[in-house]
Amino acid sequence: MKALLIIDMQNALCKQAPFPFDIENTVANITLLKHSAAQKGYPVIVIQHEAPGTPLEKGTTGWQIIDALAITGSDRLLAKTTANAFLNTSLRDVLLAAGVKHLLITGYASEFCVDTTVRAAAALGYDVTLVSDAHTTHDKPHASAADIIKHENATLPELASFGVSLRAVPTRDIVLSVALS
Repeated sequence: MKALLIIDMQNALCKQAPFPFDIENTVANITLLKHSAAQKGYPVIVIQHEAPGTPLEKGTTGWQIIDALAITGSDRLLAKTTANAFLNTSLRDVLLAAGVKHLLITGYASEFCVDTTVRAAAALGYDVTLVSDAHTTHDKPHASAADIIKHENATLPELASFGVSLRAVPTRDIVLSVALS
């Protein structure tokens, strides 16, 4: 069983200038994956970061998930307080209860919460597909967002020491494989 993880697609991170790299296409791809996962019966788990005293403080507008990816139907919402969606959360229990063995990972920020969660998932024995065109970040002083995303897509699949399948695959290929399976 597969599950779709949508990490930190929140107003404070995605809906304020300067906007993350290619945010419109990233959101469109995650939306397509969300619909595809729901059609296939895969769990959709939306991860929401909270940090008191910041724009991500629980209950604030900035903390809320962006409207385009609002929680629907059987979507599961989980709060986190670190870059690792598994640390001090019920994510692993939720995945075990659903029989999930393979994660499709999307969201914000490519080099922080997405990267950390990909590595944690692999370390816990999950096969991981990083959706290569469905994660984003902002430009940094040392690298453009496009270069950071390219780096993550190239390096994370090379982490063979975890002993699991770890790939970077574009949305179109995933949606086609789900439709044909």
